[in-house]
Amino acid sequence: MKKFLGILLVIIFAITLTPMVSACHSKKIKTSVVSQALDKSGQPTKAVILATMDDDMPKGNALWVGTFQIVWNEVIDNLIHHPIEFVSGTTVTAKNLNKRSFNKTDLSENSYYTKYGVVSPELKKEIEKGIKDKFNETSDILGAFDFSYNPAKMFFYAMLKKDFKFLEAFDKLSEGTFGSINNERVKYFGIDSNSQGKLYKNVSVMFYNSPNDYAVKLNTQSDDRVILYRTDDVKTFSEYYTDIQTKDKAFTERKYFGHYDRLKVPDISLYLMTSFKDVEGRNIRNSDYKIDKTIETIDFKMDNEGVKLKSEAAIIMKATAMPGARPQIRYFYFDKDFVLFLIEDGKNVPYYAMRVVDVADLNKTGKK
Repeated sequence: MKKFLGILLVIIFAITLTPMVSACHSKKIKTSVVSQALDKSGQPTKAVILATMDDDMPKGNALWVGTFQIVWNEVIDNLIHHPIEFVSGTTVTAKNLNKRSFNKTDLSENSYYTKYGVVSPELKKEIEKGIKDKFNETSDILGAFDFSYNPAKMFFYAMLKKDFKFLEAFDKLSEGTFGSINNERVKYFGIDSNSQGKLYKNVSVMFYNSPNDYAVKLNTQSDDRVILYRTDDVKTFSEYYTDIQTKDKAFTERKYFGHYDRLKVPDISLYLMTSFKDVEGRNIRNSDYKIDKTIETIDFKMDNEGVKLKSEAAIIMKATAMPGARPQIRYFYFDKDFVLFLIEDGKNVPYYAMRVVDVADLNKTGKK
């Protein structure tokens, strides 16, 4: 009897535990791996850099920039030629990157630089010259990679650069605290009761639904715009942007910024670096490569005059063949008996078929 009761208790415990395990497993699948950011001295920070705008929003500061998405796209377009899926199971980060929600076509051509090739000292020099010629910039990340000649490795690189001014420099406002987490004082800029009316054109109101739900657009001397959205919601960046568009369209009241409006924006100056560990070291399905190493940096500054953004990203792809081994050469030579079909795209049945045994004899029948 005791043995029977013991078995029964084990069964009950297993039934109770199964939903809990399933729930934990489900949550694990849905959640992206957090890419903790390092500061300029290499020390961990509380900020998180996301790979895409679809990644789950972590607690605290979170950032996204399109630079890593650009190099991911370059790997697909120029090396793998299909979405990157891993033999061991495709991670959430990879799935989101494969959506290609951002492309370099979403930027003006003068705002980015890309380069890829076999790892070599010459490739490093080409990249250094390229970003110097285009942006008068140097790289913060190239030194983190070994550029000794290695035909088994491919290096993909991108830099995104923006530097623009507001229509008019905003007024510098009094320092103050930000939020309730940190009592340190920060610098602010904006428009107060003493500001000149010429600053109003810097701001376009998108919507003002309540003291905790509003958005404005800051206008600049270039084609760039800065959107600021106040909300307590915790969503993905993609969902935030959709909300802004929806609320902007629905808001029909005063869209202009005027004498009875005020603006207060904090100065921001940051430099962060991260690697996306959950896509590194994984063999890519239907490919002879794996992602060996990733890096992305964000150097961002915003003050009363404008915005500066510099971001770099890189991926090293490593051939999965054994060192010294070469891929098998495949000769698709149709110099013996073969069959040919012609079929329209999207159709299930060919409209022409031919078995070729003697090409010379067939060619004698052709019209002269």
